[in-house]
Amino acid sequence: MQLESFIRDIPDWPKPGIIFKDITPLLKEPEALNEAITRMSQPFANKGIELVCAAESRGFIFGAAIARELGAGFVPIRKPNKLPYETRAISYQLEYGSDSLEMHTDAVGKDQAVLMVDDLLATGGTMKACCELVNASGGRIVGSSFLIELGFLNGRKLLTDGGELHVVMQYP
Repeated sequence: MQLESFIRDIPDWPKPGIIFKDITPLLKEPEALNEAITRMSQPFANKGIELVCAAESRGFIFGAAIARELGAGFVPIRKPNKLPYETRAISYQLEYGSDSLEMHTDAVGKDQAVLMVDDLLATGGTMKACCELVNASGGRIVGSSFLIELGFLNGRKLLTDGGELHVVMQYP
């Protein structure tokens, strides 16, 4: 199945000069969604993954499904003040400012095997911050899986502590 045919380009969104990769056509087609989840999870099927961690919001779509596929638990990494229990937070830089993410302090145990998941790897800042949260909790990152990578932004260079990196679709 040619998953690229389910990705819609939206020019000048959210600002001029950006071509947004819209995954909603893929999400609404059951066979395409199933294929994307299979391709994102398959390389990690026999790696002993115990937890899948993903940042909101589109990462949740794939993360929870991949966790089910791998027989693992799911850990949501959220924007500030969205989680009800004690949290560990990290702030990180974006190309246009800064942002923060949080995870429950008891979400990842020492030496638990973790797969990091998101829909898109762009500059790498969000996933790097997610990896730092998991590492600070004592988790062992086995790998990272993305549906799409925007290769020209070189985000993978920031993911030095994220284990094996897997991408389903790459846009140079």
